[in-house]
Amino acid sequence: MSYAELVCRSHFSFLHGASHPEELVATAARLGLSALALTDRDGLYGVVKAHHAAKEHGVKLLLAAELTLEDGPPVVVYARDATGYSNLCRLVSHGRMTHPKGEAGVPWRKVAEHASGLLALLPGPASLEAVAPLAEAFPGSFHVGLSRSLSAGDAAREARAEALARALGVPLVVHNDVHTHHRDRQVLQDVLTSIRHGVTVDQAGTRLFPNAERTLKSPGDMARLFADRPEALARTVELASRCEASLDALHYRFPEEDLPEGRTADAHLRVLTEAGLRTRYPGGVPPAVTKQIDHELRLIAALDFAGYFLSLWDIVMFARGRGILCQGRGSAANSAVCYALGITAIDPVRMGLLFERFLSMERKEPPDIDVDFEHERREEVLQYVYEKHGRRHAGMVCEVICYRGRLALREAGKALGLSLDQVDRLSRVASSHGFQVTPDVLQEAGLSPTDGRVLRTLSVAKELEGVPRHLSIHVGGFVMTREPLVDLVPVENAAMPGRTVIQWEKDDINAVGLLKVDLLALGMLTALSRCFALIHKHYGRELSLATVPPEDPKVYDMLCNADTVGVFQIESRAQMNMLPRLQPREFYDLVVQIALIRPGPIVGNMVHPYLRRRHGQEQVTYPSDEVRGILQKTLGVPLFQEQAMRLAMVAAGFSAGEADGLRRALSHKQAEARILPYRGRFVEGCEAKGYTRKQAEEWFDHFRGFAHYGFPESHSASFALIAYASSWLKCHYPAAFTAALLNSQPMGFYAPHTLVADVQRHGVEVRPVDVRRSSWDCTLEDGAVRLGLRMVRGLGESSGRAVETARRGDYTSVGDLARRARIPRHDLTRLALSGALASLCGARRQALWEIQALGPLDADDLFFGMPMDGTAVQLPPMAVQERVVADYDTVGLSLEKHPMELLRPTLKRMGAVTAEGLKRVSAGRPVKVGGMMICRQMPPTAKGICFISLEDETGIANLVVPSEVYARCRQEIHGALFLVGEGMLERSGKVTNVKTRSVVSVRQ
Repeated sequence: MSYAELVCRSHFSFLHGASHPEELVATAARLGLSALALTDRDGLYGVVKAHHAAKEHGVKLLLAAELTLEDGPPVVVYARDATGYSNLCRLVSHGRMTHPKGEAGVPWRKVAEHASGLLALLPGPASLEAVAPLAEAFPGSFHVGLSRSLSAGDAAREARAEALARALGVPLVVHNDVHTHHRDRQVLQDVLTSIRHGVTVDQAGTRLFPNAERTLKSPGDMARLFADRPEALARTVELASRCEASLDALHYRFPEEDLPEGRTADAHLRVLTEAGLRTRYPGGVPPAVTKQIDHELRLIAALDFAGYFLSLWDIVMFARGRGILCQGRGSAANSAVCYALGITAIDPVRMGLLFERFLSMERKEPPDIDVDFEHERREEVLQYVYEKHGRRHAGMVCEVICYRGRLALREAGKALGLSLDQVDRLSRVASSHGFQVTPDVLQEAGLSPTDGRVLRTLSVAKELEGVPRHLSIHVGGFVMTREPLVDLVPVENAAMPGRTVIQWEKDDINAVGLLKVDLLALGMLTALSRCFALIHKHYGRELSLATVPPEDPKVYDMLCNADTVGVFQIESRAQMNMLPRLQPREFYDLVVQIALIRPGPIVGNMVHPYLRRRHGQEQVTYPSDEVRGILQKTLGVPLFQEQAMRLAMVAAGFSAGEADGLRRALSHKQAEARILPYRGRFVEGCEAKGYTRKQAEEWFDHFRGFAHYGFPESHSASFALIAYASSWLKCHYPAAFTAALLNSQPMGFYAPHTLVADVQRHGVEVRPVDVRRSSWDCTLEDGAVRLGLRMVRGLGESSGRAVETARRGDYTSVGDLARRARIPRHDLTRLALSGALASLCGARRQALWEIQALGPLDADDLFFGMPMDGTAVQLPPMAVQERVVADYDTVGLSLEKHPMELLRPTLKRMGAVTAEGLKRVSAGRPVKVGGMMICRQMPPTAKGICFISLEDETGIANLVVPSEVYARCRQEIHGALFLVGEGMLERSGKVTNVKTRSVVSVRQ
């Protein structure tokens, strides 16, 4: 007996189904189903994953969805052919686009207008009046569904369905209303239903399914269940046989609407590229570059990707025309065409970068071009794309947000009836232990290790991990099409106004050959743009990324001393520790520096060999001149993905496509497993070319490190450009650089108080927020940094800018400020607490008194801001501790004192030295150091070690907390802001750490 399941919901019905599409397809294959329809609610979110799983398992997949009707019951529609698939996408798009995010609905007339190429199935009985008009729109293609869930009401529903089918003159077709691929998932299905309704499982009642029958069943099980209706069972196969639509038939073309008359896309791309080359090489284009450009343009033409490059060039030109800083990165930096067009800033020919990392004829896959824009101005770029191509031809890629970690635990716990206090305690301990919670850990958290609800919560949370929760927007992926986008993939509204997204994520669109461009936001570009503007305004010097002086020895001196707070990419604790060891003296050293502190090189044991060879402690040898050409610039250690590809091609005889396959395996989430099939091929290939087995295995072990995330050389080089520019600005214009960083928050590694403390240690004066002098942004005054009104927490931007624009000379009193700026009492109070009114009325309490004496501060009040009480009082000033606390509460930093200065007497009693004092302690000596925790990290490659940075009034001290110490001191580390670490001082060159034996909180 054959059977095709026609109604099946997956996790992509969002809290309505309890199985992944791949699980449903694999189970359908195991059970012997002839076909499977994925019929998620108002979406094709999971269809690409199901499509590839179906091809892998040899199951026929029907492209379908359940549509919510505005004026009728839900109906399932199936695509018979390419026209039907386009109509399905259009209907889903209409239902989503005409409703707020998360809702959908289509009028039956709209369905009728797009019925061509579709089959329809009413999954359950409904009134004849509601269904008849829709059935008429599908002559010979409408069916009434029948399911038996072995629960109360089955017989009545079946009788209604049969009567409806008879009245309409349409056939009955059975289905199982599938929500799970296995009965064991019914517990998760119940939890998802409870989450959807906001109740516990105990409270859900009839909202839960009464049993686990809505699961995939074999043809034999369905034949026994419907032994009395063999004709309705057979129609499932007949209906499935009429559906031939497949995602393999999708044909994507990039927009080409701006071509000059009579010029093809390939010809226009060549013209633009040649013009760009004349700009890049004013002294003449080197022959090697000309050769590479010809090679790339031929390949781009053969793959029909010219429109992709032209569209991206257009976007970059728009941004530059608006003065928006931007720079391409990633594998695009391997392309000489991208460099000539101005999309990237790295010369790939000069750096010897591998073009096949970006594009190859064997792979025939879309190139991946990432362009970073100023994060505060990227929206201008996105809206330009929407306006240029229209919503019907452009949409952002979606990102599927899944339940993870604490959220999975909290939602599972609440659904299973745990109290909020129990949920909080369980999520804290479980997230710290990766769900591996022992009875001792549960007892430590005050939870019973025998409590059935607690144990069920842990079990369900593991199943909930990775379940789709809702759709969000990809960080920058944009799909643009020549034909209407809604013919290829459904589009829907995003939560953010002005944004629309397609229903497929990035892996899906890559799998079906849709091209996207990544228009990304980078905070450091915003900071650099602001810094250039400040330098031009205050110093009269015009700078840009292209004109920052290269290879400045003073900059490299600064980097060798790890003086990089605020610098792009090399300000983290690990990068600061590496800089004095690496001692960068030229640009390529920065390329290596950025790439070294990644999980890949660390796990692959590449860091220490490279450093030993760099400092002459280990001899560098190469087994052949060919290998020397690949690895010489990294001293024989393969640090980059491109080097892995070149070695595979040169040393093991891989083709360019095979080498890229290795690279893709290394980049995959399951990389450790995916690269194993390449090992034998690589080792045998190396031996065949005369290399030793030991050498081949050593190289491949290095490659395995990339499975834990490693950089392509082009990506590292692109980031190194920005890192050098930000280093140069910090070195030569520290005040402007810091002001720009503060104006670009939130971004970067450190909070504003750390940035300000750092620039003060460099001798730059920082002045407080002052309503008589501060602009909204932080500015420069005679070489000093004046904090802007934006620093006052809780102050609305409109009020802050009103204070700036209404000043026109000076304010004479708090009332004068209130009347002229027309700001509400709450904002005046925040200004008073921050000390920003000090120049008007002295101490903060005095300012608060004067605010209370003002009349109404309602926008339309006649007496707005007029003084109503002239009583003068002498209020006691705040103590210094109170002022510092108020500073951190309102501005996030204090210019009066560092908090650790106030705690210094306590720290001295505890025997703790300052960060500066560590310099006077000999290596190997016991020491205590205290400070305010500004950074806590536990990288996956650190094997449980916790790294903590403590800031005090003299600088930053670094603690290394071994795993056993962390386990013992975890509550202090996670629960306190001011800590003292006790341990042994370690010093390697200029790198100083305290390897701790204990960590305690500072108590006065």
